Amino acid sequence: MNQPGAGTTPVGRRPAVFLDRDGTLNRQLIREGRPYPPATLEEFILFPDVIEACARLSAAGFALVVATNQPDVGRGTQSRSVVEAMHARLRTWVPQIERVEVCYAAGRDHSAPPDPRRKPEPGMLLDASAALGLDLACSWMVGDRWRDIDCGRRAGVRTVLIDFGYAEELRAPPDFTVKSFAEAAAVILGEKGVAHLRKDRGSR
Repeated sequence: MNQPGAGTTPVGRRPAVFLDRDGTLNRQLIREGRPYPPATLEEFILFPDVIEACARLSAAGFALVVATNQPDVGRGTQSRSVVEAMHARLRTWVPQIERVEVCYAAGRDHSAPPDPRRKPEPGMLLDASAALGLDLACSWMVGDRWRDIDCGRRAGVRTVLIDFGYAEELRAPPDFTVKSFAEAAAVILGEKGVAHLRKDRGSR
């Protein structure tokens, strides 16, 4: 893969950083070692390093796209209007975000084909790429769970895992593992001397 940045993408196409939401941009709720999304608008709180790091990524030429599963809407335990209010607030806090892709599929019917937009399927990334004219070969996916990493790999982008030590296993290794969103941004921007940084495998 080419390194992302100025001068490395075809004319008219830009690299992107695809961003998971809960546990990546905003604080997740953790119960018994597993993460859960905030239930109310009041619980929707960004990590303190997100606004500055997103501004740096945008200034470097990356399109910022949120790609989030919100299955509680499909399961009837969360209001779509609350999720949409969270995203409206997110785009106010981080105006550099160009697009928010959401999958509301419940994801519990294993007898049916998987929704192509529900992570780990790559549909949300592919849809955003087509809509915005993105160069996936020079793009990244940042997330905190195995679905994010698998989604990124299936879309052909590099992956960065923010590792919270959840009680769940990865299906595939990420390209990089970090401890915060600021460290993820540093990896993408080429700042290799970051504390806690581990390169899990070479460029594909």
